[in-house]
Amino acid sequence: MSESKKKYQGKKIIFPILLAGVLVVAVIFSLREYFYFKSHEVTDNAQVDADISPVIARVGGYVKEIRFEDNQQVKAGDTLIILDDRDYKIKLQQAEAALMSAKQMLNVSTSAIAETRSNIATANANVEAAKVKLWKASEDFNRYKNLYDDHAITKAQFDAAKADKESAQAALDAAQSQVPVIRSKVSTTQQQADATKANIAPRESDVEFAKLQLSYTVIVAPVAGIASKRNVQTGQLVQPGQPMLSVVDDKGLYITANFKETQMENLKVGEKVDVTVDAFKNIPVQGTIESFAGATGARFSLLPPDNATGNFVKVVQRIPVRIRLEAEQTFISQLKPGMSAKVVVHTL
Repeated sequence: MSESKKKYQGKKIIFPILLAGVLVVAVIFSLREYFYFKSHEVTDNAQVDADISPVIARVGGYVKEIRFEDNQQVKAGDTLIILDDRDYKIKLQQAEAALMSAKQMLNVSTSAIAETRSNIATANANVEAAKVKLWKASEDFNRYKNLYDDHAITKAQFDAAKADKESAQAALDAAQSQVPVIRSKVSTTQQQADATKANIAPRESDVEFAKLQLSYTVIVAPVAGIASKRNVQTGQLVQPGQPMLSVVDDKGLYITANFKETQMENLKVGEKVDVTVDAFKNIPVQGTIESFAGATGARFSLLPPDNATGNFVKVVQRIPVRIRLEAEQTFISQLKPGMSAKVVVHTL
């Protein structure tokens, strides 16, 4: 056999062997990928997330003092910004003065009620005294009448006794008429006191509101974290509702993984997760599925799609999944919200 024929037969043998090797490798790789993806769900549409608390001005005013640096670590309750509070102190003083005036008016009304009630006792005593005088005048009149009938006294004496009786009767009528007048005055004064007392509660509310407004001039950190995105300067006029900075809660970082809706069938709360952050690819992190979003991400967008409009194009939707990290705090503190990550969920 010639040398050329031997080489040709050798090539014919090598090619099937290589082809068989490639097929075996392809089958092994395919089986490996099949069994891997059968027990795992993977996505690289994930990022580090955290609770970001905006710090918003609740009252308007000029910025008097800023007590933090941008990207500074702060604790909950730390004073961050102080606004000029002179206007609010004056409003508090005005509210306190109005409250004091209302309380003084109530005291005056209460004293007037007590005085008027004491006049009722005096009026009743005057009625009793008038009754006694009327009784004496009536008795004198009866005696003088008998004496006059017996011609023992003059007509002038009889007329004087009669006049005394009529005067006593008029005095009794006048004293009795004063009693309901004084009682009515007590009722009127009591109503005025009740109205003044009802006015105290709004004045107290005004004082509490003024104190609350004054307290808002001292702006504190709502949570512990990193104060970032400062957009105020000393002397700047801020308005109520104006965002001034944000505080990032760097102690409660988590992963938000956006899985396709076709991957959701096997995902369950509590399943273990392998997380790889792009910034630290050599440091795998363990995690656990904590919860699922209530709707797809598209539903939370500014303009959510409406398939009923007729412009329907079927697109695979993604559902945010929250993953709790199980790593040392020293590593978590290096992560920043927004960092990209890859997530692998163990579904079996």
